Amino acid sequence: MFIRVIQGRATNPPGIRRDLGRWQRQLAAGADGWLGSTTGITEDGWSITVVHFASEAEARRNSDRPEQREWWRDASQHLARVAVHEASKVHTYGEGGADEAGFVQVIQGYSDDLERMASLGRDQEEVLARKAPHILGVTVAEHADWPGDFTQIVYFTSEQDARRFEQEPLAEADEPVLERLRSLMTNSRCFDLRDPQMLGPSDVPPTRSRTARSQHASAIGRRDQT
Repeated sequence: MFIRVIQGRATNPPGIRRDLGRWQRQLAAGADGWLGSTTGITEDGWSITVVHFASEAEARRNSDRPEQREWWRDASQHLARVAVHEASKVHTYGEGGADEAGFVQVIQGYSDDLERMASLGRDQEEVLARKAPHILGVTVAEHADWPGDFTQIVYFTSEQDARRFEQEPLAEADEPVLERLRSLMTNSRCFDLRDPQMLGPSDVPPTRSRTARSQHASAIGRRDQT
């Protein structure tokens, strides 16, 4: 998997939402290898979009499409202080990107031992599934541009569930592991997406060419059966 994180200050929130919708309607069907996207705008105006591709090569091919470049030229007009982070090293826990999440937290920071952080996360995967049902999935992307930097995306059932579980005391056996995890993360910054949009290939309307190809394949199949 390959992940691209696009973020910036939304100077025109309706405009960036409109252009993201336009990408879904007009460009997504032609994006080979696109697995899905999570996007949202925080209450203080930060736009965060996390795009998942099957491979880096397919992500590059998508970026090189003329229509993609034209779309980004328009969409970026609604953003300031834009930053793009790419990650070919990705860790997923639980369902990774959970389509039914009602609340998403994006946490960015630095760790001088990402391998250890990933290992502790894997060790806690079963515990999370059993004791934290409000966490549907977690994805951690290691930034290729700045070694040690990462983006962690946590998918919750709802913000209410997330806040309620925050107040509950930890089991004594879990405290040391969570403390070790926290000690590995520095310079952390959190973005709360209270109205996240999760999109995947199944949400994309088929293009005429794709529909025509599908109908053509079905016709050939029927002909072969006869």
